[in-house]
Amino acid sequence: MNADRTSARGAWVVLGGIHLLNRTAPRQPDEPIVLVRVAPQEVCLPSTTVVIRWNTLGLCPADALRPGGARIGSARIDGSDLFPDAIAGPALRGLVGTGAAPGLVPLCYLAEHPGSGYHAYAQIRFHPEDACFVRTTPQPVGHGPVEAMRWLDPALAAHAKSSMALNNHLRYFRKHFPGTELELKYTLDPASDIWAASMELLKALRDGELEGCRTEYREEFQIHHTENHLFDVTGPEEEIGYASFIPTVTAGHVLKRKWFAEDTFARREELTPGVDVTPEGFEKYLRGKLGLQVRAMPPFQRVRYDIQCESMRTGHVYGIFFDRSSLLAEPEAVLSQCELEYLRSRSVLDHDKDEVLREMERIDNWLRDYLAARGWATEHTFYSKRSFLRDTVEARPDLAQSPRPTSKAGGRP
Repeated sequence: MNADRTSARGAWVVLGGIHLLNRTAPRQPDEPIVLVRVAPQEVCLPSTTVVIRWNTLGLCPADALRPGGARIGSARIDGSDLFPDAIAGPALRGLVGTGAAPGLVPLCYLAEHPGSGYHAYAQIRFHPEDACFVRTTPQPVGHGPVEAMRWLDPALAAHAKSSMALNNHLRYFRKHFPGTELELKYTLDPASDIWAASMELLKALRDGELEGCRTEYREEFQIHHTENHLFDVTGPEEEIGYASFIPTVTAGHVLKRKWFAEDTFARREELTPGVDVTPEGFEKYLRGKLGLQVRAMPPFQRVRYDIQCESMRTGHVYGIFFDRSSLLAEPEAVLSQCELEYLRSRSVLDHDKDEVLREMERIDNWLRDYLAARGWATEHTFYSKRSFLRDTVEARPDLAQSPRPTSKAGGRP
């Protein structure tokens, strides 16, 4: 979008030396700060996450200023020419000089608040194609003309306050409800082609059909293919749930534990990697080492396509998974589901964790309508893999004694 066609609300990509983010060198009184005027980039207001793709910006007015506001120079630069190869392009180098250009990076996205002041969004990832920013100012800062740069010190101070999260790869993520899985499920009946369904829903999110949400920045889709050896944990009472051994691509297994008496929305979950045990020793390990009372369930293959959905308003990330589980001994015994799960939050600001639940309900309402419109499902359930295996064994008791084949490596649990 061309910056000349902006709304009355101003927005800028602020450029400066990388030392202003990581404090590897002191600030200099004459170092350039570049304000690149752009169209507002937020998907919604207020926002927590902003993603900017350079080739969509069009022709942008750029002003190089001293920290006190004195103008160094001005230029009009196409967004795609700002940082080819993530290095300041010729136009920027000409604007700031050869001394400052090598360390020039996006410092933040700056958005004018409708009332007064500005919100700063710190740059956390920066590539030749795009950059990702997260809001660091709970309240607007730096009232007055943008060229006066009264917002600069508060924006840099907010970055410094959270620098250990912002300046380290992926450390800006946090997780509400740690140790608990929050999940809604839709049983797909008739079972759909989950690959085609995943691609269709992925496109819907990219196109903005779910208001305020987009696919997660540079992590929008994952493929997982695992073998699962699940045991129904029937006791002691406080341990009831299931334990599932999942082979890894290196060595050993991941032991996935879930604690629940009945299928439900919130379940305690724990993953233990590096469990060195062969399939023949699974039951002995659970009974002897963990002291569990267990019943072996038929092993199954699981194919899952994960679509990562990020709320740009809150930074909360949710998974929408299309999942197909089939028994190894009876491939026609299939459970096909679409699952909605809270994963993590990209934010350095404090959020009410109950907001996750309210937002998840909104996304679930959209997902229910989306699935119902395609004839795949109409109501969410909590129907678990354990219940599917119990029901299958009740209908086909012979499957309960299925031999356990040699494990094959898989991916994420």
